[in-house]
Amino acid sequence: MICTSVSRFNLYRCFFKKIFLLQPHSPKSQLFKYPSLISPYSSKPRSQFTRSRSKSKAQAQALAAAAQDLFQQSLSQLPPRFTTQDLYKALSLQRDPNACLLLFNWASQQPRFRHDVSTFLIIIKKLGAAQLLDEFDAIVSQALSLSVTSETLFNTIIYFYTESRKLSKAVSVYKHMKKCKDPNCRPSVRTYNLLFSAMLSRGTNSYINYMYMETIRCLFKQMVDDGLEPDVFSLNAMIKGYVLSLHVNDALRIFHQMGAVYKCLPNAFSYDYLVHGLCAQGRSMNAQELYGEMKSKGFVPSRKAYNSLVNCLAIGGEVDEAVRILWEMEEMKRVVDSITYQTVVDALGRQGRVEEAVRLLRKLREKDMLDGHLYGKLMHLLQDDFGGSDGRNGFGERQQEETGEGGCYIASLKQMPSELFQAINRNLVKTSFISSNRLPSPVPSEEHDDDGDGDSHNEVSSSAVGSAKKYWSF
Repeated sequence: MICTSVSRFNLYRCFFKKIFLLQPHSPKSQLFKYPSLISPYSSKPRSQFTRSRSKSKAQAQALAAAAQDLFQQSLSQLPPRFTTQDLYKALSLQRDPNACLLLFNWASQQPRFRHDVSTFLIIIKKLGAAQLLDEFDAIVSQALSLSVTSETLFNTIIYFYTESRKLSKAVSVYKHMKKCKDPNCRPSVRTYNLLFSAMLSRGTNSYINYMYMETIRCLFKQMVDDGLEPDVFSLNAMIKGYVLSLHVNDALRIFHQMGAVYKCLPNAFSYDYLVHGLCAQGRSMNAQELYGEMKSKGFVPSRKAYNSLVNCLAIGGEVDEAVRILWEMEEMKRVVDSITYQTVVDALGRQGRVEEAVRLLRKLREKDMLDGHLYGKLMHLLQDDFGGSDGRNGFGERQQEETGEGGCYIASLKQMPSELFQAINRNLVKTSFISSNRLPSPVPSEEHDDDGDGDSHNEVSSSAVGSAKKYWSF
């Protein structure tokens, strides 16, 4: 191993000696055959990552310099023997969070000064709004170590932790509140509501909501055991959680306890969550009952509840009621999504009411409830799926596509006679051939020639011609 290293060193020494020691007969330009060895800088351009990193570093230095200047300005405005109120006022007037942090840390090092709840609260709000998470964690750790107790401070910390999706740290602050000896710093209804909102903010992923629902149920039970009366927000959070985790019966149990067990009454959000959950399970009768009760109390359903109800009724075959609620949505200025329109039109078509579906689409277009793109898409879907078998579709028009002087009638392949379909499958049938009682002769092929003479398909039977003339009735 040592011999190998020594030999490699000798090889490198000879190589560099040959490059840098000029011989009398060596041209001077030989030095520039190796520019990377002569120049201390690289000849390759810097990569995009290196340039962006240098730019970010320069921006960070500029921000630090600006924060230092703002810190000096705020420091000059403090009196010699400043109090927590003076520092709170200076931090409130300063908009730069980095300058606020410098001022807060400078005040922490002063021998005769101690931070209180107000200064911790204002710096936590500044750092949390600016999303400076590392600095935020440092200040929170400092506040917890100094035993600064305040329900508002703890709720603010939990709020910013939930906003940054750090639920474990939010739960840690909640447990710290549970251990506080001061009863004024124990978790309140607002604390539980913050945790409920954070755990239910994962959208419509039922698997994630199912996992979090057990935690939410335990928190709700803990809140009731602590003697706290749930408000309407807490109960709506439980209803929403049960609906999103597909436990609609549990959501109905909480709903029926509102006003009987708990003092608060259901509001519009309570009904919206339940109507949507019942419609998602196809329970249209229960959804209609809640919908009627909701309307009787003067509540207006949300866009989500309306669309869910219309879709559920249309899929269940109650198309007339679905259309009625669709027009009610237009009166209540609720936006109808494209899936709802398509579901209603498809339900009308399946019941054989194609002309009624066309009239509905045209009326919706006249009222500007449908844009041109969606209107054309729904009309084409209706024509393709439920077109008539007599040469006319539900639109009362012939299916004709202009191709110059003559034109070609496109037949619906679903109701086409078998012999005619075989003829058209080999060649395109045009009106000139049909009017002369003959069809075009296909190119002979060995694949369809049973006799081997290539003439088996040159002529089409008279029944196929008759079917063609009957299919295209002029």
